[in-house]
Amino acid sequence: MTHFAPTLSDLARALAAGRGSSRSMVESCLALIAEDGGNGGHAYIHVDAEGARAAADAMDGLRKAGAALSPFAGIPISVKDLFDIGGQVTTAGSRVLAGQAPAARDAVAVARLRRAGFVVLGRANMTEFAYSGLGLNPHYGTPLNPWDPAVGRAPGGSSSGGAVSVAKGMAHATLGTDTGGSCRIPAAFMGLAGFKPTACRVPSEGTVPLSPTLDSIGPIARTARCCAVLDAVLAGGAMAMSELRGLKGLRLVVPASVALDSLDEQVARAFERALSRLSSQGAVIEEKAFPEFGDIARINAKGGFTAAESYAWHRPYIDAAREQYDPRVVSRIERGAGQSAADYLDQMAWRRALIQASRARMAPYDAMLMPTVAIVPPAMARLAGDDDYARFNLLALRNATIVNMMDGCALSVPVHEPGEAPVGLMLCGPHGADDAVLGLGCVVEQALGIQ
Repeated sequence: MTHFAPTLSDLARALAAGRGSSRSMVESCLALIAEDGGNGGHAYIHVDAEGARAAADAMDGLRKAGAALSPFAGIPISVKDLFDIGGQVTTAGSRVLAGQAPAARDAVAVARLRRAGFVVLGRANMTEFAYSGLGLNPHYGTPLNPWDPAVGRAPGGSSSGGAVSVAKGMAHATLGTDTGGSCRIPAAFMGLAGFKPTACRVPSEGTVPLSPTLDSIGPIARTARCCAVLDAVLAGGAMAMSELRGLKGLRLVVPASVALDSLDEQVARAFERALSRLSSQGAVIEEKAFPEFGDIARINAKGGFTAAESYAWHRPYIDAAREQYDPRVVSRIERGAGQSAADYLDQMAWRRALIQASRARMAPYDAMLMPTVAIVPPAMARLAGDDDYARFNLLALRNATIVNMMDGCALSVPVHEPGEAPVGLMLCGPHGADDAVLGLGCVVEQALGIQ
């Protein structure tokens, strides 16, 4: 499905051995972007070719002098249009912000990637203001999923363009955000790895918010280990995955509540096959009720934290330029106007109870497993009507949102066979278990033959 698929470690070894250069990697990505309409078939909103070439030449010079900023210095990546990049306008996939002043400085997450030497190719397309799990954008065009191009399928969102850029070889990783699955859903829809860290792990300064309570900043890349490399940089520390020798004796739990409901046949088949393979290699897998998951839809019936907190941020923009919004986005933001202070306080109290209950149920286990998304990528034609759009959007978000609500961390890895519809397996942990989840992801990839 990918144009080519070197891992970040593969690329670092090639750079160290002199088998390539940062400039050649950048030029290869730019050529693929140009082949696909100049913006990578809507994968990018803005391509900074001149800046990327200059940064690549600088990284090549530092490496030649023995002063590379990190083993990964010079590798080209994309950045979601939600992040500030100094000198560029942060539009968040909207027309509403297109006339704003350029950012004075990089967002913290972008600055950390640059300090490690990663080269930013451009601003990746996204659902307007990150408000959907399907990835459509009527303003800049929707970047189509590279799987099944004859049909034309949704990319998943909201980090849609970044995932497409990686899947099609127009970047080697992307920086995204995840409020209800926005890194994991497009990763699952395109056969990639996507990581949602514990929300407080990566600073959000310089990022347009969706829901400060739920927002997380994470990567989409080709493997769990690639995600671990990027997470270490984003979290401001050394890579500290819990190294596991194998699956034998690990206890894994599958929630019987909500997460297995209404699965597409392809998703159910790939998930069961993955569980069987993990079990055959020594993992102990149990199914267990998590009844509190059944309350999430009810608690979010008025739009939840996302509507309340986004409405507070968007009020002046809606007052000034409501007609410039995607109608499907602004209508969901405005649900926040119907929430009272009591509603919001009730949600906070319920979430605290959810976090406590889910953490207690997960305590005997090394991780929780579920399908990342209940459905395979839907055909764009099926999303034309608002009712169908809403139904598919809720199904796309449902499982991933559980982890954001329980303040946990999660990694999606692909588990479909070649030629099958892309399906993701989600490995979930409680608050702060990021390194353990990433380490488990690397072992699961090996066990499933992904790498």
